Amino acid sequence: MPVPQLKVTEDNVDEHTHVLALRGELDVATVPRLADPLREVIAAGKTGLVIDLGELTFLDSTGLMVLLNGLRRVVRQGGNLVIVCTNPTVLRLFDITGTATTFTVVDSRIKALAEVQGEN
Repeated sequence: MPVPQLKVTEDNVDEHTHVLALRGELDVATVPRLADPLREVIAAGKTGLVIDLGELTFLDSTGLMVLLNGLRRVVRQGGNLVIVCTNPTVLRLFDITGTATTFTVVDSRIKALAEVQGEN
């Protein structure tokens, strides 16, 4: 059985805005690859976070918890976290768990950046 892979790339947009783009599978085995940079970005004071799941093929409950914890922490700092996702399988998990209304989910990075930068 192949080991799940997750690649996280980062884009430091400006002093307040940061993008974390994921490719692969976000599950119990790969979640530290997102949790660590997410925690660091929030600790550095970024208040506009975009999590781009455009190339994510799988998301489990562990990955969802990391996203929820990131949202909670950034909101406490007066910020916003927006998710970019068009994958029906991943979107379904948000629907099933009732978190579709907890997160702001949009279909493009441009929309997500406008949302976190207050240009919506």
